[in-house]
Amino acid sequence: MEALQQAIGFIVQTVGAWGYWGIFLMMALESSFFPFPSEVVMIPAGYLAYKGEMNLYLAILAGIAGSLAGALFNYYLALKFGRPFLARYGKYVLLKEHSLQRMETFFARHGHISTFTGRLIPAVRQYISLPAGLARMHLLTFSVYTALGAGIWVAILALLGYFIGHNEALIKEYLRLITASLLVFIIVLVTLYVRLKLRKRIL
Repeated sequence: MEALQQAIGFIVQTVGAWGYWGIFLMMALESSFFPFPSEVVMIPAGYLAYKGEMNLYLAILAGIAGSLAGALFNYYLALKFGRPFLARYGKYVLLKEHSLQRMETFFARHGHISTFTGRLIPAVRQYISLPAGLARMHLLTFSVYTALGAGIWVAILALLGYFIGHNEALIKEYLRLITASLLVFIIVLVTLYVRLKLRKRIL
């Protein structure tokens, strides 16, 4: 427990020392291939905003911008080098062949809205940009969906840090509840989206 508290303290100090550029860079890493959880960036940022050492709105904007930058990196990587490159070298950044296949299936099944919903799903948000790049999704559409999805998640984490950043146990409990709620929201949203698509085809 003491080691964990020290690690959390170090992250808070790092975010505070690097400021908004630090949030941007770390969220860009989190949104690309690196297994860097957004929780350890945005929750401390929210806590620093609570202490008056940061502006909450600027911290959220920096987090969204970083998420979009990392997503664009993955998008262009997939667009330029294609699936064979990802299948061959993805294992070096924890992207296995079956994971890439699941992302492609998810994207093909749910269309462009998966870029939005994928940003809200743990272990999916880092890689959902790849099938979008492989499918050559329109850049503006991709950016808007990504920013919206990332914005929801970033804002939730920052607000958690702002209101209960001092209580680690409560944060974990709320994160589990929020993640479950988001998954239910995604299921409902995708169901409505599919029904709308089917209705348009019938008409």
